[in-house]
Amino acid sequence: MSEQALLALEDGTVFQGRSIGCLGESVGEVVFNTAMTGYQEILTDPSYASQLVALTYPHIGNTGINAEDFESSGVFAAGLIIRDLP
Repeated sequence: MSEQALLALEDGTVFQGRSIGCLGESVGEVVFNTAMTGYQEILTDPSYASQLVALTYPHIGNTGINAEDFESSGVFAAGLIIRDLP
C-alpha cells in the first residue's frame, strides 16, 4: 500500500510522490546513484547511512534480490527515491 509523500529540498523545492514501505519521516542528504541494477547493495551499504538515495535509472524491482548481494545485515540508507516501480 502506498501513501502520498513529499520530498522537500533545502532550497524550498517540493516534489510530490508516493511512499512505499515504512511510514514516517526521513531526513538526510540526497545523493544520486546511476547504476542500472544493484539496489540491494545500495540499500545495505553502510556508506549510504543517513542518505536519501535517488536512483537515476527509471525502473526498480524487476531483477529481484539474492542472499549473496547484501553488503551488510541491515538497511543503512535513510530513503530510496525512484521514478517507477513495476
